[in-house]
Amino acid sequence: MHYTMEELVPIVGKLADQYTSCESTSITYEKADQLMEAVLYCIHELEQDGDNFAVSTDSISAQQAYETGFACVERKVKKALNLYNAVLPDFRHYENQCLYRSFVLELPHFFQRYDIRFAPQDTILILDYPVLKNISQYTGIDKIYAYIRCICLEQEFLGLFPVEYVTGVLSKYKDETDNLCEIVLVDVIRHILLKRPFNVSDWTKEDHIQIQAVLMGTVGHGERSALEEILASFVRKYCGGNVALLKYLLEDIRNIETRMI
Repeated sequence: MHYTMEELVPIVGKLADQYTSCESTSITYEKADQLMEAVLYCIHELEQDGDNFAVSTDSISAQQAYETGFACVERKVKKALNLYNAVLPDFRHYENQCLYRSFVLELPHFFQRYDIRFAPQDTILILDYPVLKNISQYTGIDKIYAYIRCICLEQEFLGLFPVEYVTGVLSKYKDETDNLCEIVLVDVIRHILLKRPFNVSDWTKEDHIQIQAVLMGTVGHGERSALEEILASFVRKYCGGNVALLKYLLEDIRNIETRMI
């Protein structure tokens, strides 16, 4: 959507009145910029969610676009909070303090402090625990919702294995900021390539040479690497062909491949 400043400024003016409770006729330039960003954020949210509306997003006024986009933001906040509350009871941080702080301790503060009306573009949190998907382009509830979805997929993947196995693999990473899913995934692929049971964790030089040879060879179809074929096969067999999970695991495939080689 492309609206002119003449169409957007009145919306910012109404927000400014709400912000000052109509007790002041002026606000700082910084606050005006923040309110303009809030308006644009909501309109962008409508653009993202436009397919869910019967009305054409090309034919509505800027005010209508803002109000409808604001409702989209509200719904996404509720959706994110519901997803967070759904995963929290069975959530495992596998003794990693960074994941625990980010997901259990810090995320609730976002929902407590998030200002949908005046600053929906603010993410508030730093989110120290890294996920496999690059979500740096998102802000506000878009980033938080994407982050929670990533953690849910990680919990689903890690939950496929015995807790003892996962905590054993991650025993050296209790105080690190590495992505846990990537660390376990590397170990899982190592076991699959060498056809070893998961209770075997000692690797010889010959094992590493064999893994390197397989990963550097031409395996798979077209542009797919050996690692991608292994992951696709694993997800089909043990995860019911979960497309979302496979796509997530493949997000960092090049780094994983490089690390293993």
